[in-house]
Amino acid sequence: MSTAITKTIDVGHLTKRDTVISILIIGLLFFIFGFVSWINAILIPYFKIACELTNFESYLVAFAFYISYLVMSVPSSFLLKRIGFKKGIMAGFWVMAAGAFIFLPAAFSRTYEIFLIGLFTIGTGLSILQTAANPYITVLGPKESAAQRISIMGICNKGAGILAPLLFAAVVLKATDTELFNAIATMSEAEKNAALDELIRRVVVPYACVGTVLLALGLMVRYSPLPEINTEQESTAVAAANAGKKSIFQFPYLILGAMAIFLHVGTQVIAIDTIIGYANSMKIDLLEAKVFPSYTLFATICGYILGIICIPKYISQVTVLRLCTLLGLTLTLLIVFVNGQITMLGHTADVSIWFVVLLGLANSLVWAGIWPLALDGLGRFTKLGASVLIMGLCGNAILPLFYGWMADVYDVRTAYWVLFPCYLYLVFYAFYGYRIKKWSL
Repeated sequence: MSTAITKTIDVGHLTKRDTVISILIIGLLFFIFGFVSWINAILIPYFKIACELTNFESYLVAFAFYISYLVMSVPSSFLLKRIGFKKGIMAGFWVMAAGAFIFLPAAFSRTYEIFLIGLFTIGTGLSILQTAANPYITVLGPKESAAQRISIMGICNKGAGILAPLLFAAVVLKATDTELFNAIATMSEAEKNAALDELIRRVVVPYACVGTVLLALGLMVRYSPLPEINTEQESTAVAAANAGKKSIFQFPYLILGAMAIFLHVGTQVIAIDTIIGYANSMKIDLLEAKVFPSYTLFATICGYILGIICIPKYISQVTVLRLCTLLGLTLTLLIVFVNGQITMLGHTADVSIWFVVLLGLANSLVWAGIWPLALDGLGRFTKLGASVLIMGLCGNAILPLFYGWMADVYDVRTAYWVLFPCYLYLVFYAFYGYRIKKWSL
């Protein structure tokens, strides 16, 4: 029996060819992240109708999907350390495929809990992929341009996010569904169950296809020329600085950065996953409202393009992080306090919904700003530090539930107050938190 030898390359000695191949493959991963993640924006209102859910219950879609990052990120780092990046990425794709296939029995039984298990499984696979991909792209070049590289990955991610809800809607929604949704309340129990069963079973073919594609992608990456990299190599200076360090908890800026990631991703998913419901509150039906997440993601892509052009040539990534967090704080106040009907892009709606769209711009370069600051100088702690940051993605699971609860208790507009303390903390990290090297003042 022969044993395969995996090529391990120090990130500082990658050839130009290796770097280009690596960036292309990681770009593909970020596209998959975006497609699978941002489809939740339309799954939430879709399941709310098909499974007859409250606002709070519908946002369990995001909770089940993203809580897996909290549970699985550290195990993912140990998995990658044991089997390497390439086999780890393959395993991540295959776990995601298993989650997609779980949608099939869930649809045939119209059982929301089984859908949540499928979403948790998909999120588990994504946590493995994220743990591999984010530190990879962060260290794949000078740290001064890390935000620029992350911005390129962000375009892949959010570009897929624009396509995902539109493709899902095109496949599972029909032009006559608005009449169907309006008629459900007046149907008999038997008619309603038959209609909802037919509605939910429309996801069977799309998710069977998604599962098959994910299986194939796992094999493709496993046998691709993507090189293994050594993220634990330390420079002399970093090794000396970390000589007495025994735990990642001795890096305050990392722990504070993980909290910043937690709050940032929560604000991002609220801006995207709640906007259809917010549009519905303005009497915009689902078939029209389905495009609003794409507007938010387009605003995010515009921010990424600005980052690619301007960082670090014209402006530092730290300065951009500060501007973005301040913009998010300002937009939150505008959402809550400014109102008035306007017509834009063919939609007649309250002006505040366009401030929600612009949160995409405010959120665009926050992730790219936090990652290099939080991972700087970790050396041999890089993989574990990255997994701690990935754990922060559970903010996607928890903060939308707060929004859903506030929407049920108050209203969908007042619920956007949940964003305000999040952006306050992000401003703190951007101006001060990333500089804290010791817990004692």
